[in-house]
Amino acid sequence: MLENGKPELLVPASSLEVLKVAVIYGADAVYIGGEMYGLRAKAKNFSMEDMAEGIRFAHRYGKRVFVTANITAHNRDLDGVRQYFLELAKIRPDALIISDPGVFSIAREVCPEIEIHISTQSNNVNYLTYQFWNRLGAKRVVSARELSIQEIREIRENIPDELEIETFVHGAMCISYSGRCLLSNYFTGRDANLGACTHPCRWKYYLMEESRPGEYLPIEENERGTYLFNSKDLCMIEHIPDLVDAGIDSFKIEGRMKTALYVADVARTYRQAIDDYFASPEIYREKLPYYLEEISKCTYRQYTTGFFYGPATHEAQVYGESTYVQNYIYLGIVQDVGADGYAVMEQRNKFYVGDEVEVMKPDGTDVTVTVEGMRDERGNEIESCPHPKQKFSVKLSELPERMDLLRMRAETEPM
Repeated sequence: MLENGKPELLVPASSLEVLKVAVIYGADAVYIGGEMYGLRAKAKNFSMEDMAEGIRFAHRYGKRVFVTANITAHNRDLDGVRQYFLELAKIRPDALIISDPGVFSIAREVCPEIEIHISTQSNNVNYLTYQFWNRLGAKRVVSARELSIQEIREIRENIPDELEIETFVHGAMCISYSGRCLLSNYFTGRDANLGACTHPCRWKYYLMEESRPGEYLPIEENERGTYLFNSKDLCMIEHIPDLVDAGIDSFKIEGRMKTALYVADVARTYRQAIDDYFASPEIYREKLPYYLEEISKCTYRQYTTGFFYGPATHEAQVYGESTYVQNYIYLGIVQDVGADGYAVMEQRNKFYVGDEVEVMKPDGTDVTVTVEGMRDERGNEIESCPHPKQKFSVKLSELPERMDLLRMRAETEPM
């Protein structure tokens, strides 16, 4: 728990820009990956320079930064891990997230002053496992996603008060036990346990009878086929009282490959829900429809409570499609506002002069505005911003502020 008695809100970041969004939009801590040894090889990830800048930025706001190093290491990885931790020791992240005992031992030797958090990849499902890691010097253990609320409560009752419990409360779920999947390696040669998962759990599958090679039998949920392994996304925004009562110290959001819009929306909504609950459980209950509406403005795959209230059933799967629901399109972040009222931005999706867009603010306010004008980098008037990551400036019908995020309602739901 934080000093104010609330659970920590731990939010992912795929880049320095997204880290800053997470901090501004309500995160207490942010977890990121470096260019090596984390389990999101396809994420943008952080150079050592960006990581150092991100840590400085977060600390300026009183927030913390954790670095993932949770691969299952082979012999060939160990020397590189040691060198990597020597570099991390210089920039001092607040914690390292580790799953492998060998990597753990290197961290304890090379950077003993940095907290170690034990990753969910270590399959932490009982209190003796938590006690084991506590004796070795871990500060926090991330619970396996297969645990129920009752099991987490029992773990809390049987571990030292100073040992923290971190639990995923929102985001994508994996079909495999605590994320230990071999499908990606089998089909593509890319190892999920080394950060290179190709997400074959989201693919469409057919049956083939062994005496009829090449004759594919569809397992049809509807005319589009079925997706056998495709889990719904976790969402516990309606169950914060149960999470608090179970003694969870850190509420973790999944999504180190997500956009700034996703991070801003989820961080801001959980921040409001947590603060409202601790201010008044009655206010929290009254605002549940609002939280659900807000949390559905980012991309998601339909929602489930996962294993928190018992084993997951077929209802936790999305059989008919693998696409996300996308209600809003991310347009960009206001980097600065000039004296002439034009906001400087970098394009994330195309929009036009005359469009009605929504300005999303860190304090929870959303303002609908009209795009009144655009200029390119040279100051020329333009009607739209057609090029990805194009730098431009935009005049809105109401003056935005730095770090406001622009989004626009999607015309169609499937992504």
